Amino acid sequence: METRIKRKRTIPYSFSNKHKAYIRRSADCAINVAEGAVRAGKTVDNVLAFCHELKTTADKIHLASASTLGNAKIIIGDCNGFGIEHFFRGQCRWGKYKGNEALIIKGKDTGFKERIIIFSGASNIGSYRSIRGNSYGMWIATEINLHHKTFVEEAFNRSIAAKKRKIWWDLNPDNPKSWIYTEYIDKYQQDAAEGRFLGGYNYEHFTIDDNINIPDKRKAEVKSQYDVNSIWYKRDILGIRMIAEGLIFRDFAENTQKYLISTADLDVKRITSINIGIDFGGNKSKTTFVATAFMDGYRELAVIADHKIDGGKGEVSPNDIYKHYISFVKALYNRYDPMLIKIAWADNEAQTLINGLRFACKNARIMTRITDCYKAPKNDRILALSMLMSQGRFHVLESCKNVIGSLSEQIWDPKITDRDERLDDGTCDIDTADALEYSFSKFIKLLIAAGGEK
Repeated sequence: METRIKRKRTIPYSFSNKHKAYIRRSADCAINVAEGAVRAGKTVDNVLAFCHELKTTADKIHLASASTLGNAKIIIGDCNGFGIEHFFRGQCRWGKYKGNEALIIKGKDTGFKERIIIFSGASNIGSYRSIRGNSYGMWIATEINLHHKTFVEEAFNRSIAAKKRKIWWDLNPDNPKSWIYTEYIDKYQQDAAEGRFLGGYNYEHFTIDDNINIPDKRKAEVKSQYDVNSIWYKRDILGIRMIAEGLIFRDFAENTQKYLISTADLDVKRITSINIGIDFGGNKSKTTFVATAFMDGYRELAVIADHKIDGGKGEVSPNDIYKHYISFVKALYNRYDPMLIKIAWADNEAQTLINGLRFACKNARIMTRITDCYKAPKNDRILALSMLMSQGRFHVLESCKNVIGSLSEQIWDPKITDRDERLDDGTCDIDTADALEYSFSKFIKLLIAAGGEK
């Protein structure tokens, strides 16, 4: 069903001189890149510049992309009231164009000529197929470093024949050796400096302090959500490109005691729900279970139980796994209200084991539902834990030795220098890490949002 956007009010734009200069330069540049901290106003700059050019471009079809289609529509289309749909309010509608999600614009601003913006997700290896064969005029992309390389390559190819070929990217700082820098951003910067880049290249770096629309109090709140020793603080807050190296959860490893609680400290009345993460053992890994309690909705997360089954591949039968899991859940039933223990999120790559486990639980009268886990990107799961830790919202029962050990020893893979990758060679307990992350992965956005509530 098509939705028409109505024109009601003027968008309350407010830019610092640095942002104004970047927007003005974009009028004369083919490629425009805004890099820097979170909440720095990068996307709003690009959306405004894109919309102004859209009013006069002769090209009919244009592209807007993000890591997922949903993100593209929210971040670029809506943009908290500053998105494309608000700029052209009263002159646009959401709908489909040739089967694609699109914002269709036609009104006074475009001279009553139809302009279509196709929205697309771009993070998967096959994402480029959604735009292959199409021709686009301009392209606006948010979080360009989260796009798959093949999508970026294809998007460039699709705009070669454009009458007005203009591109806008934004991103938070990443690994300085990432392909998005070596093959595009830094390469363009060097070519432009040496006079070899035709069409104009416009790059600007922003921090949260460059955004005059955010009060100092809110800036302090945002900064407080990060561990100052983490790579995300240096990237998202300071706006610095950083290589991920060393311990992932350094503060947990060096100050473990402040995250631990005793059984007596756990206020069971505050538990909203309990979720279980299950990681099945493979060639060199162990089968692990981790139970986490969500406190006061999504305000806090507490690890309340863990279990690891000894034995490698070929040494543990499916029946052994079923017995261990049933005992694990029954122990939780004895300590907590069974109605709170709602879902077990199991590694979705082991469907045979999952089906067998469901059957075994049914016979044992275990009420907890077993479903395929939602695997948010690994680094999103790691970032969520890091933020919970820095805000004092993550706790671990003293008895959960597997989780304590796993969080204390996880490190970034020193052999991988062009992206952030957790070491997984058997020297760190990644099985427990996966089970822990599966238990909350589906609720990451809610957990992070709850950190901003009063």
